[in-house]
Amino acid sequence: QVQFVESGGGLVQPGGSLRLSCAASGIQFSISAMGWYRQAPGKQRELVATISSSGTTNYLGSVKGRFTMSRDNAKNTVYLQMNSLKPEDTAVYYCMRPAWESRDYWGQGTQVTVSS
Repeated sequence: QVQFVESGGGLVQPGGSLRLSCAASGIQFSISAMGWYRQAPGKQRELVATISSSGTTNYLGSVKGRFTMSRDNAKNTVYLQMNSLKPEDTAVYYCMRPAWESRDYWGQGTQVTVSS
């Protein structure tokens, strides 16, 4: 059974940091590209970062230089280190295989709120 479980969100002040985790199960994780997505209230979901099976990363322009995505294949887990957080980063964050965006495997996500 495919499952993605996100964690690590919370309330943080502008300029603060959070580290999100996503544990995957039911997939061939080590050979899978993975992505972090976010959806803010009233907005469409957007792709924030991706990591290939070999560790190559790509980022949404607005988070480049502030967010770092990584993976631990031994733990079937991806991470998103978020630094210098801004109010506009407020959203529910999800992880997913980009190839499966249209499938019903989305997890519950983890809420990130950046506010003073």
